[in-house]
Amino acid sequence: MISQPVTNPVLIFAIAMFVFLVAPLIMAKLRIPGIIGFIFAGVIIGPNGLGLLDRDPTIILLGTVGLLYIIFIAGLEIDLEGFKKYRKRSLTFGTMSFGIPFIIGTIGAYVLGYSVAGSILLGSLLGSHTLLAYPIASRLGISKNKAVTTSVGGTIMTDTLALLVLAIVAGSMQGELTPDFWFLLFVSLIVYVAGVFIIVPIAAKFFFRTLSSEGTMEYIFVMTVLFVSAFFATVAGLEPIIGAFLAGLALNRFIFEQSPLMNRIKFIGNSLFIPFFLLSVGMLMDLRILFNDPSAWVKAALVVTLVIFGKFSAAWIAGKIYNYSLEEIKLIFGLTIPQAAATLAATLVGFDLGLFDQATVNAIIVMILVTCMIGPYTVEKFARMIAMKEEQKPYEPSSAPERVLVPVANPKTMESLMDLSFIIRGQSPQPLYALSVAQGGREDSASRIVEAEKLLGHAVTYAAGAEIPIQMLTRVDTNITSGIIRAMEESRITTAVIGWNGKLSTPQKIFGGILDQLLERTTQMILVSKLGHPLNTTKRIVIIVPSGFDHKAGYYQSVKAVKLIANQLGASIACYVVKDNLKSYARSFNEIKPDVKVTMTSLKTWNEWHNTYMPLLRADDVVFVFSARRGTVAWHPQLERLPRVLAHSGPESFIMVYPPETEEVDLRGTRGTALPKTFLSKSSYE
Repeated sequence: MISQPVTNPVLIFAIAMFVFLVAPLIMAKLRIPGIIGFIFAGVIIGPNGLGLLDRDPTIILLGTVGLLYIIFIAGLEIDLEGFKKYRKRSLTFGTMSFGIPFIIGTIGAYVLGYSVAGSILLGSLLGSHTLLAYPIASRLGISKNKAVTTSVGGTIMTDTLALLVLAIVAGSMQGELTPDFWFLLFVSLIVYVAGVFIIVPIAAKFFFRTLSSEGTMEYIFVMTVLFVSAFFATVAGLEPIIGAFLAGLALNRFIFEQSPLMNRIKFIGNSLFIPFFLLSVGMLMDLRILFNDPSAWVKAALVVTLVIFGKFSAAWIAGKIYNYSLEEIKLIFGLTIPQAAATLAATLVGFDLGLFDQATVNAIIVMILVTCMIGPYTVEKFARMIAMKEEQKPYEPSSAPERVLVPVANPKTMESLMDLSFIIRGQSPQPLYALSVAQGGREDSASRIVEAEKLLGHAVTYAAGAEIPIQMLTRVDTNITSGIIRAMEESRITTAVIGWNGKLSTPQKIFGGILDQLLERTTQMILVSKLGHPLNTTKRIVIIVPSGFDHKAGYYQSVKAVKLIANQLGASIACYVVKDNLKSYARSFNEIKPDVKVTMTSLKTWNEWHNTYMPLLRADDVVFVFSARRGTVAWHPQLERLPRVLAHSGPESFIMVYPPETEEVDLRGTRGTALPKTFLSKSSYE
């Protein structure tokens, strides 16, 4: 016989894993979001159900980790540029999302006979919310939608206000509302927030540049930042969820969306810790007390009605003010209706202080259960509608799916090239093409082929960590360039991301024989990259634009690619336009998505760049040069000199962008011209 509740740790974990496997399958049959199944499972197998599992310290520990995980991932995924752009909306919405439920909750509780302190505390817990359904919005690919950004940005305000009210009410009940209390509260808050945003980025930059060597260490570092930040939030008098969110914001630009590290974080959270949190929430529910105490039903109906009315009112008013669609309004409501984290904290404190009775506690748990079902269901329904509408937007050539090729030849630079190609590829349904070319016609050709296949195997493993599908290509050719071009033609590649080691065989060449031949014999977009530091430590992207570049057919594609990279890295853009109309470039940069902070500077001569601005480049800048093939519009002799100059100057990383050359007419009516088919001798490429 197995005693109940189960105490064997192996069996506890086995039962939990079985629940995590079966619950989503059952919910899928019922067409209900899977995360609701974990909550129901907690009700059924928990101490107030079948009693199979107890809400013991192990469940509480793993559930707490899961809660912090949800908030942390929301901070990691938030579009910082979008948040800055919509920060007023987030502040406005956050104020309303807390204020409306707080006011009506306080009044309703006072009418029912609660004390002033109890009424205020009940109102504050209705004002908070937990981003329980955020993983659904993220899974459906709308995490950067303005409605989601507004909701996530408002969360930090609602939970902070709710927890501040909790601290004040607790202090008042213990007679601690002295001037020293207020001083310590606000000073500790300011010092803590400043500390997170100053110390964490410095530590992350140092780690990723000097210590990071493998995926395991990177993940452990991120988890260390998460839980240390969460702990010091409690030291500052805040709840750990505030620390988790701030840690996510501080690490945001160091962990881009398509990276293997982000995939590891999401995978472990979504498969283990977040389900434990949902299971622990369900275990709090005690259905028996609801049947034994009729007053609990009245209180449960009151808090459920008030929180639904308050949260929907805030979403509707914000939506009308900022012209959100009805689907986006309902999406905001679905994201902000679930109650769990701060609500539980306030409820338990209120019970311990004697402000809430057992009926109130159970009523609030009913409210948590109901809102945790409404939220995911609403988000699943309306996020899918929004995602479908976004996919139905008119076709634009600049947003066409990319077929990205990465020739790999140097194991030391492979991962950085792969990271860059992940960003360029974006959400394209096409796989990433990894190519290794072995030079044939030599005595050691067989061993070179083996080395090429071995290197491709490493590339496949690295891409698998980011869940990026990859297509391996191996070519044997007496001419390396011909092998690359043949692979590009056979696979219909649109963009090639190629590494360069910064060395020249003769001073007459741009990069060396292989890359020079490739540029002359292709018309696809080519990014020649010399990456000397981890991309995720980049704060600023510098773009050099030669005169006439906006006449090229690939102009918009080039700008979009660099803005996409800047958006993923959380970097700003400093654009230098040489001898051309600055207003025209500023207007087109502003029109092309995604939104990134861009500053524009006009240069009268190339010497102004070399003498005035190039010495100001920082080591962690990434310089993008919008270049042009010889004989085409925007070509200038300085463009062939720049790679050599940059290879021996301040920045460790730079990328030469050669846009696609086609015969189509661009907006200013200028055609690109074909390139001469000439051959140069072999040099080095990576």
